[in-house]
Amino acid sequence: MKLLTNISTLYRVPPDAAHDEVDAVSDATVAWEDDTIRYAGPTAELPAEFSQAETFDADGRCVVPGLIDCHTHLCFGGWRGDEFAARLEGKTYQEIQAAGGGINSTVRATRQADREALRLKASEALADMARLGVTTVEAKSGYGLDRDNEIKQLEVYLQLQSEQPLEIVPTFLGAHLVPTEYRDRRDDYLQLLCDKLIPEIAERKLARFCDVFIESNAFTLAEGRRILETARDHGLGLKIHADQLSSGGGAGLAADLGAVSAEHLEYASDEDIRAMARAGTVAVSLPIASLYLREPYLPARQWIEAGVRVAVATDFNPGSAPSYHLHLAMTLAAVHQRMSPAEVLRGVTTHAARAIGLETSHGSLMPGYRADLAIIDAPDINHWLYHFRPNACLRTLKSGRWLQVLR
Repeated sequence: MKLLTNISTLYRVPPDAAHDEVDAVSDATVAWEDDTIRYAGPTAELPAEFSQAETFDADGRCVVPGLIDCHTHLCFGGWRGDEFAARLEGKTYQEIQAAGGGINSTVRATRQADREALRLKASEALADMARLGVTTVEAKSGYGLDRDNEIKQLEVYLQLQSEQPLEIVPTFLGAHLVPTEYRDRRDDYLQLLCDKLIPEIAERKLARFCDVFIESNAFTLAEGRRILETARDHGLGLKIHADQLSSGGGAGLAADLGAVSAEHLEYASDEDIRAMARAGTVAVSLPIASLYLREPYLPARQWIEAGVRVAVATDFNPGSAPSYHLHLAMTLAAVHQRMSPAEVLRGVTTHAARAIGLETSHGSLMPGYRADLAIIDAPDINHWLYHFRPNACLRTLKSGRWLQVLR
């Protein structure tokens, strides 16, 4: 048994409470055994059976559940700083992609990169994320767009899961874009996805979810439905990149198919927002992408008032969101999505856990939950999000083990 004591404010974030309820407890202690929380609450109420445990000191800082980045494109070759400059000069995301850049550029770089180079690059990002207090990361493929290179990305995630402490939730995004060699043979690519790749990935358990990018320059609603229904038939969970650049009905499709989440959603219709609320599908907001693309931010107040759970993630990728700094995404969500600090914290803990199917075990500091937490150098979460710093996280606990020492 181990204890973390001298916590100024402990945020337990119970899984089924209101959007702005984070259950803040002053003068608190957390107890864990192996990888599981045994107690989290007021120090004065700590059961006597825990009092002789090995003790660690939070030094009067606040403590939050381990952060969950529930939407990343972690494994990719190359970078796209030239496109960043082009967008600043007036080129749109769509224009760059139509000229052979964008996702296609990263596909070329990822196909050329060997497995070891991809592993090292992703491993470095994960180490930095751990220092930020992130303990669980959803990671998509989608930059291979053929059998060998999609499998290569997912196998990198499998290897990384065994080599480093952060938990990786892999998602198959072979339907990120129709690759250039299939541009005039769309149905052949759909056949490759549905008849070969999805069955193989499901059988080998290389992914927990299947994702589709529904957009005018990517996949249609009908194509997305075909791919996702195939994935569901093979036991994969469902996610959708929806309504990022235009209102294409992706959010409504996510609700109709019972997807665990729909992501981006800046242009989703009122009708589809209501449909997602009825279906219980999580809305994953990606404010770093809105910042870099200079697109509208998710109108979170509208979603929350409709009863939809809103998660916050980085969308880490080399083009539209080249940052894995989840604290930055959190502050942007507060400022531009008009989410309270409590709503933002829930968005990177319990709501993010629900967006990857882990809401019964991750994202809360309640007895029986995974012993994942972060010590934050702030008196409370309001100060944390208001006073943005390179890194306010002092120490990270993952599955009951400390990942870094106090600075």
